Amino acid sequence: MATHRMARVNEEIRRELARILPSVKDPRVPSLISVTAVEATGDLKECKVFVSALNGDEKEMLRGLKSSGSYIRGALARNLKLRYTPELTFYADPSIKYGMHINEKLHELGLDGTGENDDEE
Repeated sequence: MATHRMARVNEEIRRELARILPSVKDPRVPSLISVTAVEATGDLKECKVFVSALNGDEKEMLRGLKSSGSYIRGALARNLKLRYTPELTFYADPSIKYGMHINEKLHELGLDGTGENDDEE
């Protein structure tokens, strides 16, 4: 039962962070940023946040998020009613960029699923 609760808490944290992160004023943090996953520890003291952005440098984005950590954590504390607000650690998640790369390669091969190359047989 604890794992079900943690899954709900992780989803709530992810949802709130997805709402908060676009309001970060640091220029290193792009306005189009996605929170792909959140993994909080059982005691809610620490939380890994996986983020992805289509544009910009990932290292600079992570530096911007780290420097804005106190603002983000404070906004999270105001919006979620938890006993503890976890310490946030941000990690780059390359899955969106990787998916776009695979889609481009499939498009180059004509296997993108649009059906445009079906009549060449």
